[in-house]
Amino acid sequence: MSKKKLLIALGVLGSLGLVACGDNKEVAPNAQISGTSCSELSGDMGSGNDLKIISLSPTATEMVYAIGAGEQVIGVDNMSNYPEAAGGAESKLSGFEPNVEAIAGMEPDVVLISYDPGDLEVQLEGLGIDTWTGYAAMTLDESYTQLAELGALTGHESGAATVIECMKTAISAITETVQEMQADDDAASYYYELDDTYYSVTSNTFVGQLMSSLGLVSIADGVAEGNDYPQLNIETIVSSDPDYIFLADTICCAQTAETVAARPGWSEMTAVVENRIVELDDDIASRWGPRVVDLLTTVANAISSN
Repeated sequence: MSKKKLLIALGVLGSLGLVACGDNKEVAPNAQISGTSCSELSGDMGSGNDLKIISLSPTATEMVYAIGAGEQVIGVDNMSNYPEAAGGAESKLSGFEPNVEAIAGMEPDVVLISYDPGDLEVQLEGLGIDTWTGYAAMTLDESYTQLAELGALTGHESGAATVIECMKTAISAITETVQEMQADDDAASYYYELDDTYYSVTSNTFVGQLMSSLGLVSIADGVAEGNDYPQLNIETIVSSDPDYIFLADTICCAQTAETVAARPGWSEMTAVVENRIVELDDDIASRWGPRVVDLLTTVANAISSN
């Protein structure tokens, strides 16, 4: 590891309050885990190349800015709302219904997408415009691979390596700390709400694997064979009586701890009675880039405070 990366790694651990001294590391009960931001690293991230980029993927947008290639971005889709500098809120471009003419008029060298809605790649190729596709990652390793690919594409290899190192170090520190806190406890169950029609996730999903690393088990596991994003019914959720409820629909569907507690039959659930309803940021919860660290920190703190 280079001196620069070593300092970054130590800085991450230090900000988390998790630097150990030999084998005598102790973690106080209910300790708050103070995370680090791997999406806003300071320092020299390299000058990159002169590639002009349009991103129609909010996750790719976050990745590109995190690795230091933000100045090469000439346009983003209207869902790319982070970082603020991306300007997605003012954008007229859509990742769901791309306007090829509008994209071509901006003269990009490459367009970043998370999937191809129709024949976008073929149309852009016909206009001499390259595309890069970063499908929704199923594992953290796939997320790291996409960061590395974007680093190579933009000439910010060192920036990508720094972000990846930051994520790995922070995630490892968080999970190890939570595992120590829960060393003698049974696995806790959770209900993860994607929207107010009760779609959820199993432990096989990207989010589910993050939850599993913190010792949590989804009540959606085994509910619908072959479907890792099942729509649960109220009876299943209530009878499962999860220890935690995570709301990833606070923005889209205006769900809060109060609205959940007011649902018929939910007021006696353990998560409601014990105040274990965790309100998440929809955007952070649905993307697989550098802010995965932020999501994991929020979940870890919910666990450590109970």
